[in-house]
Amino acid sequence: PPARPTPQNLAAICHQGQGRPRYPASFFSRSGGSRYRRLGNTINRLESWYRSCCSEQESQILCCTTQAWKETLSQFCVEEYSTKTLAYECCEGRGDARWICFNSELPNPDYNPTL
Repeated sequence: PPARPTPQNLAAICHQGQGRPRYPASFFSRSGGSRYRRLGNTINRLESWYRSCCSEQESQILCCTTQAWKETLSQFCVEEYSTKTLAYECCEGRGDARWICFNSELPNPDYNPTL
C-alpha cells in the first residue's frame, strides 16, 4: 500500500507522480489475481486524487492528500469485503489502527519515482 502523506513526502507526492507506475486493466491477467487488480485500481485512484490535491493552495495540500489516502484505502477495504476471499489484513482494523497498519512496512514511503 502507499504511504500516508506527510510533510516529509508531500513534495515527492506532488512533483514525482509521473515517475510512479499506473496499472491499466491490461496489466493484470484475466484469471486470478483479483486482489492485485483491486490494489492496482486503488493506486490509480489515489494517484488521480493526488494530482487533483496538488493543484490546491499550498496550505490545503497535506489535508487533501491525507483525506484522499484515507478515502481511497477505505474504498479498497469495502471492495475487499465484497469478495469471497479473506480481506486484506489492514482492513480488519478500525480507526487509527487501520491507518497505522496501512502505513507500516512500506516499500516506498518517500514516494520516490520507481519507473
